[in-house]
Amino acid sequence: MSKKIDFLKSLEGLNGTDLQARIKEDEGRLKKLHFAHALTPLENPMTIRTLRKEIARLKTALAQKSSVA
Repeated sequence: MSKKIDFLKSLEGLNGTDLQARIKEDEGRLKKLHFAHALTPLENPMTIRTLRKEIARLKTALAQKSSVA
C-alpha cells in the first residue's frame, strides 16, 4: 500500500483534539527542518515537502470532522 493510504488510515481513530495536537507537533518539526536546512542542506530535502503535505492532510481531516459534528 502507498504511504498516503497508510497515513489516512492512521487518522481514522483520532478525534479533533488529537488531530490539533498532531498538527502543532508536525508544524514544530517543520520549523526545525526549515531551520536545519538553512544552516546546512538536508540529506533528503524532500522530507520538508512530505511533512507539509502531511500537515495539509491533517488539517483537511480536522475540517471534515468539525463539519460533520
